[in-house]
Amino acid sequence: MTDVVNNPRVPARLVLLSLAALWACYFMVATLRGAFMGFDFAWPIISRRLTICILSMLVMAAVWPLLQMLDRKSGPVRLAVVLVGALPLSLLLSVINDVIFADIAVTQAYGDEGDAEAIRTGKVRISRDEAGNILVDLPNVPRPPDPDATDVPPGTPEQDGGGSAITIHTGSMFGQSYARWATIADNAFGRYFLVLAWAALYFALAKAEEARAAERREGEYRRAAEAAELRSLRYQVNPHFLFNTLNSLSALVMTGRQEDAEEMIQTLSTFYRRTLSGDPTNDLRLVDEIELQKLYFAIEAVRFPNRLVTRIDIDPAAIDAMVPGMILQPLVENSVKYAVAATQRPVTVGIRARREGGQLVITVSDDGPGGERGKAEGCGIGLANVRDRLRARYGEAGTLTFGPRPEGGFQTELRMPLERGHG
Repeated sequence: MTDVVNNPRVPARLVLLSLAALWACYFMVATLRGAFMGFDFAWPIISRRLTICILSMLVMAAVWPLLQMLDRKSGPVRLAVVLVGALPLSLLLSVINDVIFADIAVTQAYGDEGDAEAIRTGKVRISRDEAGNILVDLPNVPRPPDPDATDVPPGTPEQDGGGSAITIHTGSMFGQSYARWATIADNAFGRYFLVLAWAALYFALAKAEEARAAERREGEYRRAAEAAELRSLRYQVNPHFLFNTLNSLSALVMTGRQEDAEEMIQTLSTFYRRTLSGDPTNDLRLVDEIELQKLYFAIEAVRFPNRLVTRIDIDPAAIDAMVPGMILQPLVENSVKYAVAATQRPVTVGIRARREGGQLVITVSDDGPGGERGKAEGCGIGLANVRDRLRARYGEAGTLTFGPRPEGGFQTELRMPLERGHG
């Protein structure tokens, strides 16, 4: 297993997307809140808020490697570290907010409609002087004459109909400093919960990655178990087939048919060269599986030259279908053992493959003695092997049925999904 599977990490792309989504949500909520309070969408405020969101996202992204160190910690340890660690981080984010807005003070707009419109449209410049006083530069807003006002010398702002500047005294330097840090602390409180929300989101993403890694591991284990089962079932075929073939060779040697025995040995060598060269868990093309069975028929034809008759019928629509390797071998062996060898008359063993919709249907049949052959010891083992291999390979989609034929003999039918070869 790779380290990624054993120790899953939240991808960097997902972390950055979560941060971007968090601060985009904050930006929209803060902007709508400001509009609701009467500040509208003034660009000086919008641009500063956008800058704060970007800087805050980068700062929190820099903290991500520290969160990774907590991936393998217990829940209480994570909670304690995050609750404590979020305090300085939220304070830093609040300081960033204060620095960005240092040259502008947003206050509730008081005055007539002209003043409010000037603030909303960004025509008002709000700043601080060296003493910490708030300076509000207002445009010339016409005001109606006040009949109760005393005479004002010409040229003064009041006489001209509007003021060009208003100075708001904010008190002593100590009071200003205290008010500033109180504002920072208040903002830090809100940022604290933002940090906690993102930390909770990150650990939820980490848990999701662990769950996906566990699913991948489970899938790998399941595939390995299925491959082991298929390999075990496939290897059962070789000893069974070899045992029957050696018995045939022994019979040929004992009856003095040395030339036939030599031919059988050569054909047997070719058969095993083909069957043992590949992975036993791999599928074969149906045409290759049929060629293997032809080799087996050639081996048994040496033993039963006058009794074994073969018939093979393959639907062209199924010729490139894939099947488990040597899936037909036990069935063909059963027909030879319980039909051809059990009688003195010629027996026809047939293999037929056809396509039915999305399924591949293969039948192995013979016209020899039928009866209750499926209960015979050797026949039952071969049928069970084929059934188990179909189940391991295709699950419920692979089925095996067998029984006597109405016209005599025995037939076995295999059904499996039709899968095409790529070769």
